[in-house]
Amino acid sequence: MKSLERVVFSTSLVIVSVIYGCVAAAFGWFPSDIVAAGFSQANAITSRHFLAPRKYDRAGAKTFDAATLQPGLTLISSMWPEPGGWYAGLRLIDHAGTVLHQWRVNPDEVFSEVRESTVRLWSWEIRLEDANIHGSHLFADGDILVNMESIGSVRLDACSQVRWILDEGSHHSIAEDDDGSFWIPALDYWEEPEVMARSGEYPGLDAPLINNRILRVSPKGKVVEDISMLDVLYANDLHRYFARSELSTGDVLHVNDVEPLSAQIAEEYPLFEEGDLLVSIRNISVVLVLDPKTKRVKWHASHPFVQQHDPDFIGGGWVGVFDNSTDPAGGKMLGGSQIVALRPHTNSVRVLYPGAHSEPFYTEIMGKWQLLDNGNMLLTEARTGRVIEVDPSGRTVWEWINKPFDDRVAEVAEGTRYALTPEQVAQWPCGPGVAGEES
Repeated sequence: MKSLERVVFSTSLVIVSVIYGCVAAAFGWFPSDIVAAGFSQANAITSRHFLAPRKYDRAGAKTFDAATLQPGLTLISSMWPEPGGWYAGLRLIDHAGTVLHQWRVNPDEVFSEVRESTVRLWSWEIRLEDANIHGSHLFADGDILVNMESIGSVRLDACSQVRWILDEGSHHSIAEDDDGSFWIPALDYWEEPEVMARSGEYPGLDAPLINNRILRVSPKGKVVEDISMLDVLYANDLHRYFARSELSTGDVLHVNDVEPLSAQIAEEYPLFEEGDLLVSIRNISVVLVLDPKTKRVKWHASHPFVQQHDPDFIGGGWVGVFDNSTDPAGGKMLGGSQIVALRPHTNSVRVLYPGAHSEPFYTEIMGKWQLLDNGNMLLTEARTGRVIEVDPSGRTVWEWINKPFDDRVAEVAEGTRYALTPEQVAQWPCGPGVAGEES
């Protein structure tokens, strides 16, 4: 009988607690605020789309061959943990991993006057406070221009203070043109009324629909040119790739990079002219070159890459592409990600990475690459939180890996080498903020 009484008492206590908890939550009674804060903090730490399973059993920076490194400092874009949550930021590090400067962005504050607390991102909604930095450009004086994951762009000074905001749903890459303007992808999210109104323009597509635009933005943050990529594809008979990829709704394009052909190397590309745009459209695995004046596509390719990122004009008539080689087996089907080069005027293709001495390398989404002045490459293995420098043979000469959070790691959107010295950075206002810390 005593055992039964204890069971009845415990059960009754649980029932009463649950009922009180529901009532307290509804009316804001104690301890609802404490519980809500606890849940919020737990969610802030543990449930983030930018965290991926940890792949490597090490962290921090390591140099394997100092004699072959490209000089300079590396800019790392990621999400960084702090008590109570994460913040979007960038850190400028030396080869030892020491943080020499950092910038941080609170998109919930920066965009609070122009955006709701959530924004539609591809096929889901994301809270502003969870938005990552995706695309950046560092100026010599410590200013930095960043894209906040399909929300907008913001230029910050060296102290992370806002200079200007561009509220255009901008995302992914930022590329500077010869005249100091910037080319930036942006998006529009169309519900059924907008799509129905445009059904004659884009036959076969359905709501909801995301249209990617390419913006030319002045140094002061004003849009001076706006190109619709749906218009470009349909006008150039390239919408056939929607059928091949079986895409007719949602994020049918996913433009992730746009880069102008500079006057310095334009003569090396017989098919193109200065100012032509190199564009990557991930979801249909297409890279193309577009004349922004006439909107005519001069060249396009959809092989040998799969859901690629970051095509670059690399000189000699070559276009280098970060080929994710995304597959359903986590890189095992196609062998992992690679860097491929295409030469449009000779129809040539070659693999720049991996080489005979390369380690396994794979990121199913995101990813960046940079051809360095000494012939090395800087590669961002985004979802593993890793940035490596490799020599022309594919051998790793330097690496940096993000610190893990339990069994996960925060992705790195971009790693970029800048020709800067610690002495130059020391002249900027507002020091590193994490002095002496190794990132």
